[in-house]
Amino acid sequence: MVSDARRGDPLAGVPLLADRTVAPGERWIHSAGFNVGPDLASTGRVDSELDDLRLLSDAGARVAVLSHQGSHRDGSATALDHIAAYLSRRLDRPVRYVPENASDAAVEEARRLRPGDIALFGNTRHHAGEERGDDDLARRFALLGDRVAVGGFSKAHRAHASNTGLLRRLPGYAARSLVADVRFMAPWCDGGSPGPSAAVLGGRKKEKTCVGLVHALRTCALVVPGGVVLNTVLRALGHEIGASDTGSHPEACLDAARTALRTGGRARLHVPATVRAAPVNGRRITGAATPVAVADGVPPGHAIVDFALEPWAARMLARMSRTVVAGTPSRYLDGHRGSSDAILSALAAAPGRTLLLGGDTVAELPWDGPVSTGGGSALHLLSTGTCAVLDALRDNAARPGQDTSRA
Repeated sequence: MVSDARRGDPLAGVPLLADRTVAPGERWIHSAGFNVGPDLASTGRVDSELDDLRLLSDAGARVAVLSHQGSHRDGSATALDHIAAYLSRRLDRPVRYVPENASDAAVEEARRLRPGDIALFGNTRHHAGEERGDDDLARRFALLGDRVAVGGFSKAHRAHASNTGLLRRLPGYAARSLVADVRFMAPWCDGGSPGPSAAVLGGRKKEKTCVGLVHALRTCALVVPGGVVLNTVLRALGHEIGASDTGSHPEACLDAARTALRTGGRARLHVPATVRAAPVNGRRITGAATPVAVADGVPPGHAIVDFALEPWAARMLARMSRTVVAGTPSRYLDGHRGSSDAILSALAAAPGRTLLLGGDTVAELPWDGPVSTGGGSALHLLSTGTCAVLDALRDNAARPGQDTSRA
């Protein structure tokens, strides 16, 4: 998958935290991407930002951390006290937890911070306006500090109140964690190694279809859809998919898939002849999966949980110069591993490199090669050469009167 838009340095014009002198007593907001549940099952997204927090604290900054977890739409957003406790252990210093983030009480707590103090404020996704990029919510978040260090590559494609919204109001800098992730992705964006490339797209998120599928069909030699992307493609092709999962934005994804399929491109699209479907209640599997011919359609009350990788696609994958796997192709954690294992087996034999994208993908699939936990952000960067936060940082730096202090 190769960017077909910006082919230069994706960090050009982006102000960097590493280039700025942090003075004792300065009030900083660290916009983080700690999207991890209370079980702390995968802490990679937290661990990647520890050095930035340590840098600010050691320099004597007063640090108010804003982060998210879950979603307001489905009620999965929880308190973040578990992350504050984890940060305290890893940073070897107390990290206070403040359950609120946009109230007068939260602002007062931020003002009480002393030089070197770090406080994690409440989950930004407790507010419906966070994911809409609500400007009034961003204004209230901005009262927690005077400058913004933006980390959290995993949310760099989101125009949310706690990242791009803050950058409309306060001077901002790319944290070292964000810079490291963007630089890691750069060789995958520039066309790098010669030869054919492939994209394997799975999981549930909208970006896998509306960004990943659309651009991969134009730029790759082979596209293998799985998960919600496969369900959407089959629906767009007129096949019955029963109660198969179509994600949180089914109509937008369907429109994008239909347009991409109609427009066409250079890629050969893998459409399996056979899927495995199981009875479901909502997303919960309630019985054994059985093979179903795609041409016959998935019966009502059943959902696609896996598919059979066609032999020709396995042979193509094994010849690729580079492959991006964004999203788990099958219901892997539920034991439906046929397509995922076949894909990984083919890629293990490929002469080129394979990159796994996304926190869930990295956590679920057994892979010891290159990985990035920034699924949607990485797809945007691969497809367009930029993402919302990088654009907002450039715009921020270009505005008159912005902070010009440098090392």
